Amino acid sequence: MIHLVLGGARSGKSRFAERLAGELADDSKTQVTYVATATAADGEMAQRIEQHRKQRPQHWHLIEETLYLDQIFDRALDGGGNEGVGGVVLIDCMTLWLSNWLCSYSDEAYLQQRDDFIHVLQGFEGDCIIVSNEVGSGIVPMGELSRRFADQAGWLNQALAKVSDNTTLVVAGLPLVLK
Repeated sequence: MIHLVLGGARSGKSRFAERLAGELADDSKTQVTYVATATAADGEMAQRIEQHRKQRPQHWHLIEETLYLDQIFDRALDGGGNEGVGGVVLIDCMTLWLSNWLCSYSDEAYLQQRDDFIHVLQGFEGDCIIVSNEVGSGIVPMGELSRRFADQAGWLNQALAKVSDNTTLVVAGLPLVLK
């Protein structure tokens, strides 16, 4: 099952996704693997990362992967060297992952990795919860990089929603089922 969770900044999307992961793990007695895509490039981001660490259960397995998400699923599907990746995988968050690619690599490299990730995601046999920011509800950004980011985030979210079994938009901590 693929469940996409969308929302704006501080909408409650991560908390909703973490609660969903916990419910799925309790039902099936499986390990939750939390895949973090953020990098602590400054003090404020380090504080955000620490806040996320504190709010999730300590027994969850953590993998920090800022670029190659397809490899997480390759290891899970191979069954070897999987670093604890199991039945419930929670990826938080896709727009930070997108930022990592757009700020460091070419659009072509990002698009290839996006396609590779979605391909492998579709073959994953466990439950995967994916968190992403919905950034398309505002005005068109002024700067070129900001516009590229908004465009790519919108296309990424559309591609993920297309392959997801469930899609939920979280606003003010309240989930709205879209699919």
